[in-house]
Amino acid sequence: MLDAVALSGPKGASARLFFKSGTPREAIAAPSHAGKTVLQNYGGAPVLEAEIDEAGRGLTVSVHGERYTAALSPAETELFEGLNVLAAVRNGETPEVTAAWLRFHIEHHGMQGAVIFDRAQPQDSRRYTQFLRELAEGIEGLERLVVVHAKLPLGKEGLPEEAHPYNVPGAPGKDRMEIPPADPWQAPLGEFLIYEILRARFLGRARAVANIDLFDLLAPGEGPNVFDRAVRAPSGCIRLGGVQAYPWRVRNGDEASFGDHICTQFDAAGLRPRWCLAPAQAKDSCIWRLIRVVGAEPDPADDCRFYRCMALRHPADTVSKIVPKTSLVETPELLELATGYFQAKPVRIPEEQAIRRSGGTPRTTIVTTMKNEGPFILEWLAYHRAIGVDDFLVYTNDCSDGTDTMLQMLQEKGIVQHRENPFRGTDLKPQHAALQAAEDEPVITGADWLICMDVDEFINIKCGEGRLPDLFEAMGEANMISMTWRLFGNNDVRDFTGDLILREFTRCAFEVTRKPHQAWGFKTLFRNTGIFKKLGVHRPKGLKPQLWEDIRWVNGSGKDMPREMFRNGWRSSMSTYGYDLVQLNHYAVRSAESFLVKRDRGRVNHVDRDQGLSYWFRMNNNAEEERSIQRMIPALEAEMARLLADPDIAAAHDYSCRKHREKIEELKERDDMIGLFRELTGSKLCKLSRMHAHFGANVFLSGPEVIPDEIAENEPGSDFWFTVERGETTH
Repeated sequence: MLDAVALSGPKGASARLFFKSGTPREAIAAPSHAGKTVLQNYGGAPVLEAEIDEAGRGLTVSVHGERYTAALSPAETELFEGLNVLAAVRNGETPEVTAAWLRFHIEHHGMQGAVIFDRAQPQDSRRYTQFLRELAEGIEGLERLVVVHAKLPLGKEGLPEEAHPYNVPGAPGKDRMEIPPADPWQAPLGEFLIYEILRARFLGRARAVANIDLFDLLAPGEGPNVFDRAVRAPSGCIRLGGVQAYPWRVRNGDEASFGDHICTQFDAAGLRPRWCLAPAQAKDSCIWRLIRVVGAEPDPADDCRFYRCMALRHPADTVSKIVPKTSLVETPELLELATGYFQAKPVRIPEEQAIRRSGGTPRTTIVTTMKNEGPFILEWLAYHRAIGVDDFLVYTNDCSDGTDTMLQMLQEKGIVQHRENPFRGTDLKPQHAALQAAEDEPVITGADWLICMDVDEFINIKCGEGRLPDLFEAMGEANMISMTWRLFGNNDVRDFTGDLILREFTRCAFEVTRKPHQAWGFKTLFRNTGIFKKLGVHRPKGLKPQLWEDIRWVNGSGKDMPREMFRNGWRSSMSTYGYDLVQLNHYAVRSAESFLVKRDRGRVNHVDRDQGLSYWFRMNNNAEEERSIQRMIPALEAEMARLLADPDIAAAHDYSCRKHREKIEELKERDDMIGLFRELTGSKLCKLSRMHAHFGANVFLSGPEVIPDEIAENEPGSDFWFTVERGETTH
């Protein structure tokens, strides 16, 4: 039992008993000699109300068959009668922070009293109250202050102390955190009946009550304060919306203060709801909960804002543990409060300026990584040179088919820049190591437009004459262009022929293909203006938040991307995909024979993942014909012929094709590859490659083995849907 309160009213005395959430209603009973009793359930927490003879007497109650006499605490609602009151929960805040919080709300919102529910263990709570009493005596305008001590731990089951970053909404890296043991005293609040307890004990006759915590500041503003607005509201209730605020940095040796909090997240979604209520205007039947008052509907036009000063509830040695710093921007209202009211000198965000490139024809550079891609290099290079790519920076590792020697020769002829991948001796995957090394290369620093992409990806420009200048003109002021994948399958091609990829593979996924999740991945062509700190596989990474407003990011149809994507987004959704002006043709599997080599080679980015049957199933999409890129074949063939006219290049290309064929024949002698090739080219997987729209996400995670043969016999496009329970992910 959390509390038992003696109440008095026109109909006589009653007792109200509050029980912890999860207590079974059937386990609670009042003895037969008690007066009228009502047992209610408030969000999973039982509340028993019984008539009693005298307000000062206890009430005997049976719980799980055991009889107890509950001592009743008297209601002291006269303490706050007619006052504007803040009701707050303390979980670690200091007396000094509390005093600053009290002063602020007295001066800015006409607060007259506060009830603080202190969740600390008894010894800490007594010490806190003693210091706070001394500080409160000097606070002008504070008419009443009550600290209520929790006798029981009230934290959510299984969670560590609330101060830990794991409990911060939106904190980065939660999947990598080492989570401390559960701490029921200091974990986030798990018992929300406390607001009904505070109402019954102290606040039922207050003029207005605002529910925020000790690390929250009601935003200052013109016009009526929150208490006056609640009194005037038709329902007696207004909604408070919390915005999480952060320091940019707290100086070494200092503890965080309200005056350090000058930043909010530019891409934060939603508000943390609380409320302010005028009890006399609201119905008695209302129920006070943490984030809303049940039975009192606020008018959205009356919403008020407050700031959650996160480093006070969640102190950390660096702000980056509780918020991605790439999301933080200075907020003028907070900065004015910090330097004005709080007389603080917060650490400001350093100024940044985007790089202004000189005019003229822009240069576009591709950076990529390769391993044993020899037969496919020339077509890829020729195509992208034909559409207007100027420079190529290629990193290779562990090649056995002449890929590296061909690229080195192409470098000597001024066609590419070739580097050995420096991943060895680092903890980085080859692709990430290459991108990190590339950032200092002149071909990268001097580029106007950049993209990180692979040799199985082709930029398919659908506007104008299919060249980059047409795309840039169509996209206007955009400085980031995300090109969503169209996953092209093997088109039922078994053998490696050496023909053009763009001619041979013409079937792909539907435009609206939400599963598997790879289907709507994208790569991003972006202006090299310093808005981001580093290259990334799908898009630039490390946003400089000072420059977020300089971003003009569009999808493949030229439509604006939402700010929620600016920091980490890497795949499209129903609201962000677009193929009208540009798409990225992704030939991830090619022929069944070439896929054997790909599987034997391993992956460049996800080196710990196999490329087996499940990968083929996910990436082999043959749902419909798509030949829009083929209008560029004449330009591709002309550029490829020009390259092959060089005997060195022709010899290197022939050599790599021959090595690819030799590798295929070698692999087809191995039992495991014989079995894989038989399955890749079997009728079941051929049919499934046209049926992806019929499968749920868990099917793609589990692999084609979970699909019964009778399901595979369905006709693509017919009316059926198949999925399975989530199992172990296969690659």
